[in-house]
Amino acid sequence: MSDISIIYTFEIPGGGKVTYPITLDAKTISLITRDERTPASWTELDNCRCSICPLTPDDHPHCPIAVNISRLVEYFQDVRSTDVMKITVTTKERSYFKEAPAQRGLASILGIIMPTSGCPVMNFLKPMARFHLPFSTSSETIIRSTSIYMLSQYFVAKRGGKPDIALEKLNRAYSDVQQVNEGICNRIVKVVKNKDAEATSNAIVILDTFSQLLGMEIDDKLDSLAYLFETGGFVERRHKSEHQ
Repeated sequence: MSDISIIYTFEIPGGGKVTYPITLDAKTISLITRDERTPASWTELDNCRCSICPLTPDDHPHCPIAVNISRLVEYFQDVRSTDVMKITVTTKERSYFKEAPAQRGLASILGIIMPTSGCPVMNFLKPMARFHLPFSTSSETIIRSTSIYMLSQYFVAKRGGKPDIALEKLNRAYSDVQQVNEGICNRIVKVVKNKDAEATSNAIVILDTFSQLLGMEIDDKLDSLAYLFETGGFVERRHKSEHQ
């Protein structure tokens, strides 16, 4: 398998361009890093450590997510959340383009980096990162999250386990993700000196909002999505076959 390449390009208002390449190992869906700099002090594990973090400073002196987003934070430390940019995302299969506030593009990048950095809490989101959808809406994110999770439960059942059809474990997992989001956001707020430039921290807030929305949808038994399967789908055909 060849590595997976995703390239984000930001055209900054007033001139200038930032290109941010991301490379994932195709087999492990782990971020391949080429930043050989000594990690900054703000990335140390015990600096604003997430309340749910299972890592130890002896084995992991630095937060893996913080290390891998440090360059991104530096690039955009003077950018305001609402600065509108032309953002292009290029993959092997296709390209995406959107003119949007900086925080929207950064949220999309963080949606790849955070799950693939080696944080144990975020690892379950690797399949989402593998099939990354830039600028996804809340509805698209909910559909992708629940669909991918249900596919994982198919393999649980195939291996003889008990699948989590009620999505209870997924709900708990996203609750844990919210704690990671809070911890990372606290780190960024401390390191960015320009308090008017909050693009990266607000990008995490966007991701956190998606996590909260998903939790509410699961609590509501995904009722907002039920209409998609009420007519013409597999559910209807199954009902017909049962009565034949």
